[in-house]
This record gives sequence, structure tokens and C-alpha cells, in this order.
Amino acid sequence: MQNHHVLITGGTGLIGKPLTQALLAKGYKVSHLSRSPGKNPQVKTYLWDVAKGQIDASCINGIDTIIHLAGAGIVDKRWTKKRKKLLVDSRTQSIKLIYEILDQQADHQVKRVISASATGYYSNRGDEWLDENSSPLTDFLSTCCVKWENAVDEGLQHGLTITKFRTGVILTTKGGALPPLSLPVKFYVGTALGNGRQYIPWIHIDDAVNMYLQAVDGHLPPDVYNMVAPNPVTNKQLTQAVARQLRKPLWLPNVPAFALKLVLGEMSMVVLGSTRVSAQKIQDAGYHFKYDNIADALKNIYG
Repeated sequence: MQNHHVLITGGTGLIGKPLTQALLAKGYKVSHLSRSPGKNPQVKTYLWDVAKGQIDASCINGIDTIIHLAGAGIVDKRWTKKRKKLLVDSRTQSIKLIYEILDQQADHQVKRVISASATGYYSNRGDEWLDENSSPLTDFLSTCCVKWENAVDEGLQHGLTITKFRTGVILTTKGGALPPLSLPVKFYVGTALGNGRQYIPWIHIDDAVNMYLQAVDGHLPPDVYNMVAPNPVTNKQLTQAVARQLRKPLWLPNVPAFALKLVLGEMSMVVLGSTRVSAQKIQDAGYHFKYDNIADALKNIYG
């Protein structure tokens, strides 16, 4: 294991940061590919600029496993035509850059790629239970994820094994969806969005990191998995669970869907879409969840 060397794209992000620390703690050697020099003295950072097609080719020297987490934030900015292109390119062109280096360096040691994807692959499906065999839709969220996964799958032509995690809403106070959801609750103005019945495929940050660790360790067979807890909740149930944990009342009416569409435009589908996702496949593969229900997950996060 001491010789096992992992290269992470997006290594300073929501999953990347705790995953880096967890890998280092287990004795793995970790390097990052980043747009700017790294601050962690334990991690060597190689520079790249995906938009310009520039990458430090020495980044794959001695690497066994590549973990691909890079990608512009889906809800960081309004979805203009230019923004949508960036959302797709930051996920697809980035991994293509790495595969181009593998093409040029026949003696590389890379054996596998473990990549993020998202439950946005399935998009808005109401109450339908979705597993890894469920087909995608044709809207932007689905299309973005399909292009992302297809770009990662190009690694099969290099003889690499591929694992893809269709990631749900990661619960942590360090970023993501939970802080903006809990902030209004803390100030007594929390409420559900739209009709509140839309399903949210959530996962505790610890389980997300552990799944990556198990994939790196070889305990999870290479495949596509839904990275979600076994018990999805609706938007209303999640808001109520946060309010209970923070001991705050909920008294306002729901935020109407039309208001969200007005403010967010097409991006409103991220909060109004319902994606009820099954975790059965990863459980069948032997993964045991640390947090499988929302109350325990939030108790740990806020406790």
C-alpha cells in the first residue's frame, strides 16, 4: 500500500479534501491536479488548465489510480449557454486531457479510474425508484452526466478498470446543499421548496468518502454505483429533519415552484426535480452504511 499512488482531480473540493486526508491516513501517496499550487505539504500538486488544454504530463508518473472529481459547481451560477458548456467541458475535457497523456506514455502504471458522476443522470422522475439500469432523460442535467460518464469510459480503451459513482446530495456543514438549506431554518424562516414532495437522494460525507476508499482498496468491484443512502427523503422531510435537529419551528408556507423558476430559471430543476434513487447495488456489493437514515446523519453532522 505504501507504494500505491493516487492522483486526484478536484482534490480540494467537497469530497476531495476529506478523501485526500483519509487516503493519507491509510498510508497512500496522494497527488493532486489543480489550477493553482497546493497548500498541503503532504500532497504534490501538478498544474493544469483544462480550458487551454494544458497539463503537466509528469502528473501520471508512478500513479496506480486516478480519482476524477473535477467539475465546475452545478448550482454556483445561473445556467447560461456559456455556463452549460463549462459545466460539461470541466468534467469531460479534463479526463480527456489525462487520457491523452496515457496515449503518449505507453509505460505508465495507471490501472484504474474512479470517477464521480451524479444522480442528475436520472433527472426528474417523480416517485419512480431508480437503479443503475434506469435510463437517463434528455434534459440538461441528464445529458451532462451522460457525456461525463462517456468521457470517463474512454479509459476502457486504455485497458483501465472504471468505477463511477452517481453521487447524490452530500450532507456536510463544509459546503454543498446543507448549509444553504439549514441557514433559513436557523433564522426561523425555513420552509420546503415547491410542493416539498420531490425526493432528495442524500448521502453523509463519511459514507461518500468511505465508498471511494473501498473502491481504491479493491473491496468494491469496478462498476457504476449510486452513491446515495438507502432511505431517500422528500424535500419537506429533509427540511423537517434539519429543523428538529436544530430545534427550530417551521411555520412558513412552502416556496412556490413558480417563484423558484423565476429566480433560478432552468437551474430550478436541481431543487424541484424528484430523484428517488436505490442504494441496493452497492449494498449487494458489500458496502455497509455508517448512516442509512436522515435523523442519524444529521445528528452526527450537527451534534
